[in-house]
Amino acid sequence: MIRARLFQVIPIVILATFVVFGLLQLVPGDPAYTLAGEFPDPELVERIRKLYALDQPWYSRYGSWLWSAMGGNLSTSIHTREPVLDMLARAFPHTLLVVAYALVLTTVAGVSFGVFAAAHHGRPIDSLITGVVSLGISMPNFWIAIILVSILALGFQLFPATGAVALTEDPLQAIRHATLPALALAASSIAEVTRQVRSAMVEFLGAVHVRTLYAKGLPKRLVLWNHGLRNIAVTLLTVIGLQFNRLLAATVIVESVFAFPGVGGAVIHAAINKDFPVVQGVVFLLVLIVLAVNLTVDLLCVAVDPRIK
Repeated sequence: MIRARLFQVIPIVILATFVVFGLLQLVPGDPAYTLAGEFPDPELVERIRKLYALDQPWYSRYGSWLWSAMGGNLSTSIHTREPVLDMLARAFPHTLLVVAYALVLTTVAGVSFGVFAAAHHGRPIDSLITGVVSLGISMPNFWIAIILVSILALGFQLFPATGAVALTEDPLQAIRHATLPALALAASSIAEVTRQVRSAMVEFLGAVHVRTLYAKGLPKRLVLWNHGLRNIAVTLLTVIGLQFNRLLAATVIVESVFAFPGVGGAVIHAAINKDFPVVQGVVFLLVLIVLAVNLTVDLLCVAVDPRIK
């Protein structure tokens, strides 16, 4: 299984970056004119195009970029002339903090609500949680982000509305700045995890062997949190892995709402300005992370249930 996953890395990376690079060619405008300024001299524009190989066919530029990326060189930004690798090293820790924060909230709240709803299956509280979950799944992250900014940042002024602090500089302030983006990211993920955990736990509680556990005198708390979670571990790990990838993708929108200096905001700015190396570098990084997370989840599932091969 590990070998098969590793063999998939190169084709998936090539396909993802190739598609994104091709789509960027459809964005109107020429970065050479943007760099040359207002009312540019045609000769200056032509020199800029040659400097950044913009006069070459797009497939030729993609091949050159891919060859350099495989060697660890993600090129430099067209607009800032900063190495893309340095930009990612500066921005990605902020994104990783928000995603990790949101994943913790998703796991703790989603599992708790899901188990609680399953324990009260068929009762009014179960219907209430199910209704809230359906509402949470339907709400987009950017809308939740705007509501959080309006109420908790601008209204009660409990959290900053924009910006970020490095975790190494001030951990408390870093977490405080990351709270609203993490909440906006986690809202729909909490709903999804709650629904999946509730469904799996209800199925577990309806199994015949659970009656034996109750017949032995085990309290419902131990049946749910000990035997139940162990029984649905594979489902839970799969859902959490999928939610991590989803949270990582959703940062592109949420970080823009909060003016958060992560890779999400950077890739949107780069796409608008046709800064191809930055967009490609971010996509390259995110694809590798998603593949690594999927492989890790598969290994954990095998460790939890050796019958999975």
